[in-house]
Amino acid sequence: MALWDRIRESAQTMQSQLVAKKNDLKSGAFRDASMAMCALVAAADGVVDPSERRRVAQLIATNEALQNFPAEDLRLRFEGCLDKLAADFDFGKVALMQEIGKVKKKKPVEARAVVQIGIVIGGADGDFDPTERAVVREVCFALGIPPAEFDV
Repeated sequence: MALWDRIRESAQTMQSQLVAKKNDLKSGAFRDASMAMCALVAAADGVVDPSERRRVAQLIATNEALQNFPAEDLRLRFEGCLDKLAADFDFGKVALMQEIGKVKKKKPVEARAVVQIGIVIGGADGDFDPTERAVVREVCFALGIPPAEFDV
């Protein structure tokens, strides 16, 4: 199987798993951690151009697993996370990792769902590149989840 097909299949599998857990993913901590994860994946290469920002915002707005939350609220939170990274990438990253870390104390299903959202966003363009994988792996470590569980 070609790498492109494996990436697409993995992202589709993650999305299906997220939708199946949708009713368990309603907390504010999950919402905020998910938007932090989306921003970190979008900015993994150190740059978020306007087209990438729009593409990820569109993916967030249409992702069925995130429909427990108003799309405009998610967009504003995502933009806020990107603004933190743009103002000072290192400091912003620390703040976003702390936000993600809050789901570790909640249900394990939320922590795993945040990782899955990162994989879905990273693989949406068919190229889950090494910098995006590294971000997802780092989040796994922060949440105490073995990265091998998600093949990252």
